[in-house]
Amino acid sequence: MHRIIFHIDVNSAFVSWLGAKLVKEGKPDIRLVPSVVSGDPSDRRSIVTAASIPAKKLGIRVPEPVSMALRKCPGLVIMKGDWEWYKQCSESFIAICRSYSPVLQQFSIDECFIDMSFRCKPENAVEVATRLKDEVKSQLGFTVNVGIGSNKLLAKMASDFEKPDKVHTLWADEVPAKMWPLPVRDLLWVGKKTEERLTAYGIDTIGKLAGIGMGSLTRLVGPKFALQLHENANGRDNSPVETEIAEAKSYSAERTFPKDLLDPKDIDRALFNVACIVAHRIRRDHFRASCVSMFIKYKDFTVAQKQTTLEQPSDVTAVILNAARKMLPEIWDGVTPIRQVGMGVSRLTHESAVQMSLFEDPRMEFYQEWDRQFDEDRARYEDAKMLAYERKK
Repeated sequence: MHRIIFHIDVNSAFVSWLGAKLVKEGKPDIRLVPSVVSGDPSDRRSIVTAASIPAKKLGIRVPEPVSMALRKCPGLVIMKGDWEWYKQCSESFIAICRSYSPVLQQFSIDECFIDMSFRCKPENAVEVATRLKDEVKSQLGFTVNVGIGSNKLLAKMASDFEKPDKVHTLWADEVPAKMWPLPVRDLLWVGKKTEERLTAYGIDTIGKLAGIGMGSLTRLVGPKFALQLHENANGRDNSPVETEIAEAKSYSAERTFPKDLLDPKDIDRALFNVACIVAHRIRRDHFRASCVSMFIKYKDFTVAQKQTTLEQPSDVTAVILNAARKMLPEIWDGVTPIRQVGMGVSRLTHESAVQMSLFEDPRMEFYQEWDRQFDEDRARYEDAKMLAYERKK
């Protein structure tokens, strides 16, 4: 059977959603002028989280400080985000996509995959995708791109072609002409560090990456990532569209510093605070996590990140924190100031069984008791905050 996968992506989602709301209220459309979504521009930590197409044409990028964006465009329109409205828009968007196929995987708040293999044929896939795209525009007031491919990778790559309000195909036989000439950075999962490593060896296009031998690629990026890059560069991806249950798939938290940090003790303290938040949240929702990820962001907004798998699912702060501590030296050189740290957990389970090896650590009982006390203190703090809010009303 010939797989047909759609990837639907909202164009400049946060700007588009706010623009649609303003138009509905009879106000000017911020999508037609240089505009961005951000927080307080007077705050050093405020960055651009979304930019209109006119703003992007002026060189404004996500993420960059609002102060830098204002230097590029003094008359820039700056809007604060509205997460409740974003949620409504996202739910309405997903509902339309689901009406075309129940086999839907939400990839983020503004994009999803749907498996159309039993819903249309390759020869009329563009017609169906165009109908979906136009239905979103007419009913919800914002535009999307639809990428069509024989797997999720190709569909997502196709949706990133020319924007906005477009439908593109990237079938397997179109990979050499449409995908291989693209810069290697455009390949899904290739970040800045990997790009620098590849281009240093003359691998600057996806086509060159597709043609390099596995031995050479393994020496550059390691065996596991080499296999993924080689498969993706050749347009191969066997992952299914996974219909998701209405539960969180991951939890994350981050901390941005008013002043860039360099002292390892300060950075460790920040990691501890973030780990406390993430671990508390999964315990609150009765989850354990098998995968821990972390990232650091530098003052030029470049990001280094890594993830690891735990021996068994855990909700213990110390276990999650120690996993992050072990990863930190692998992504930080110890001398470059850090602007932000973040941590996430995924591969969640409600399974309560715990391997006996956990209890071989004599400190585990202390860690778990510490977590229980933290959760109790957090609950009291949240109750007090709610009470103060009710009194203020």
